[in-house]
Amino acid sequence: MKVKIRKDDTVEVISGRELDKGKRGKVIKVMPDDGKIVIAGINVRKKHQKQVQAQGRTLKPGIIEFEAPLAIGNVMLICPKCDKTTRVAFLREEGESKRVCKNCGKAID
Repeated sequence: MKVKIRKDDTVEVISGRELDKGKRGKVIKVMPDDGKIVIAGINVRKKHQKQVQAQGRTLKPGIIEFEAPLAIGNVMLICPKCDKTTRVAFLREEGESKRVCKNCGKAID
C-alpha cells in the first residue's frame, strides 16, 4: 500500500500517549516497511548512554533525548490549505498521481 504521509508534511497525533495526543509536528522520517513515522518534538524518549569509542570517535555519556518512531495509523495529515486534519485521496492526471485533501478537494503537493 502506498504511504500517504511524506517527509516534511505537517501531521497531528490522533491517538496514543496522552502527552502527545493533539500535538502537531513536522515529519522527519518515514519508514514504510515498518509502518512507522518520526515526528519532530513528539514521542520524545530518554536513553542512558555509556561512553563508547568506535572508529576514532567518542560518544559522550549521559542521558540523551530522541524522537522515537510512532505508528502511521496514529497520525493524520494536516491540509496546508484548510489547516484541518484530513484523509488523503490519490487523483491520477496525465500519468501522475497527486495527493488530494478529502475536506476541501485541493491538491496537497
